[in-house]
This record gives sequence, structure tokens and C-alpha cells, in this order.
Amino acid sequence: MSVEDLIIVTPIYEDVAASSRLFKELSISFDGNVFIVAVDDGSVKEPVSVESMRSVGLNGVVIKLKRNVGHQRAISIGLSYVAEHISGKQRVVIMDSDGEDTPESIKTLLKPLESDDIDVVVAQRKSRVESLKFKAFYVVYKQVFNLLAGRKISFGNFMALKPNAVQRLVAMQELGTHVAGTVLSSKLRIEPMLLDRGARYAGKSKMNFVGLVLHGFKGLMIFAEDVLVRVGIASAIVAGLALLGGVSAIILKVLGFATPGWFSVALGILLLVFLQTGTMTLMMLMLTGVVKGNSSVPVDYKVFVDDILYAKS
Repeated sequence: MSVEDLIIVTPIYEDVAASSRLFKELSISFDGNVFIVAVDDGSVKEPVSVESMRSVGLNGVVIKLKRNVGHQRAISIGLSYVAEHISGKQRVVIMDSDGEDTPESIKTLLKPLESDDIDVVVAQRKSRVESLKFKAFYVVYKQVFNLLAGRKISFGNFMALKPNAVQRLVAMQELGTHVAGTVLSSKLRIEPMLLDRGARYAGKSKMNFVGLVLHGFKGLMIFAEDVLVRVGIASAIVAGLALLGGVSAIILKVLGFATPGWFSVALGILLLVFLQTGTMTLMMLMLTGVVKGNSSVPVDYKVFVDDILYAKS
């Protein structure tokens, strides 16, 4: 890796037009003093070329993956590569290649890292240009995440990190599942920074609504044990209320206050509620075991790498 002070990690999938524009903007913003780690996430129609970096005077690498592994895993692979080469004075920025994370915001994002008390600076959005459906989903997602995981999440992948933060994150197997969730669970010292979100350079987002929902669930998987405890407590409360209601129904029946047919219907419904809460708790326990079992298996990022291409300006 070269000696540039700033390292940019960006995942790219079938988006040469936007990524080329990003490289040009970065070269202008930092006068070429930036090292690019572009992770080509198994692109077939539009593979990333090192020429797009070289032509604008940037140094960097293109890490070509054997297959499409997804946005979050691609970032974790890029960070793992950086962790093997980074020096103590360099800073790392994770950003998307589509222009929504703007190069002109990077210097603002890096400023708080001058403090010894901050390890990671994350971008929180002052304004968004997404559709109304996305905004509504994001509001619901944050509330559900807070309710189930017991933590507030208000940032995405756009962030700046010190070398110690990079080394810590790549040692966490959850990183390939959900980057923001892993940062939250890492116990690193996080500083939020309000930034505007930019418009896409070209094309349309490849993330559909189903993908957004899946991404949200992956964030909850990072805190599977916390979710299990909270769901278990809620299920126990509901089961207790159902049991109390069943006892009350039996007492009313014995005392003769129950109308014909009411007792059997009420008791049947309460019994179903009781069984369903038990089943939900059991399923959550099984899913937690599966998630934690998979995350404990170390994965060498190099098994996903097909080739590493080097650009020299």
C-alpha cells in the first residue's frame, strides 16, 4: 500500500459510470493524495478497471471477487485488505461509489478523528433524497431496531476510522453481515456527524424494498442474544396474561357467569396465544444459536478474492 494519508474503501457492483465519477471527484478534492481500495463485487457486465483510477492520477487497488457476496461482505473484504497494510498515521473512510456519500464531506468527517477520544466518526443524514417509501421504512426500522436490540442506529456505511478501529472490526466475524451494527457492538468510541446526502452520479439504486428489509434484519442478527432476551420477556408477559385469562375464564364458568359457547371459545383462543408465545421463544432461541454458531467460524477474506489489480498513477 502506498503512503497516502487517506484510504478510501468502496464496494462497486456493475456501476462503472458512477465509480469513475467518484474517482475523479476524489482526485480533485484531495489532489491525488488518496489511496483507493475498490472492491469489485463480482461484476460481470461492467467490471471495474484500474485504468479509471490511473487516468485521474490516483493510486489504489481493485479487489476482484470470485462472486457477488453483497454490499456488506464486500466492505469487510476491503477493510481486511487494508488492515494488513495500514500504518498508524493513516485514516480510512468507507463510502459508497454512487455519489450519495459525497467526497466533499470527507474532510468534515475526518476532523473529529484528531481527538484521542474518538475511534470512529459516522455520518448521520441531515437531508435525504430517497423516495417516501424508503423514508417511511427507515423510520419504522429505527424504532423496531431500538425496541428489539435496545440500541439506536442512525447511520449507515459512510464513516471514518482510525487504524485501531479497522483492526478491531476485521477481527469481528459479524462485519460481513452488517457493518453499522458491528460498529455499534464493537465498543469503539463513536462520534456522529450530521452530513447531507448527495444525489446519485448515474443510474438507479440496485437496492429494492425486499433488499432493504433483509438488510434491516441482518442488523438485528448482530444483536441476536439481546433480541432473544427482549422477545423472551415479551413472550413471557403475554403467556402470563393468557394463563391468567384462562384461569379467569374457568372461574367464571364454575360460578355460572359464562354464556353458552363463550367459555370454549375464550379458553381456546387463550390456549393458542400461550402456545404461540412458547413457539416464538423456541424459534428465537434456535435462530440465535444458528447465528452465533456461524459467526464464530473464522473466514479468511482471501477465499473470496479472484485477483488484485494495482493502479499506479
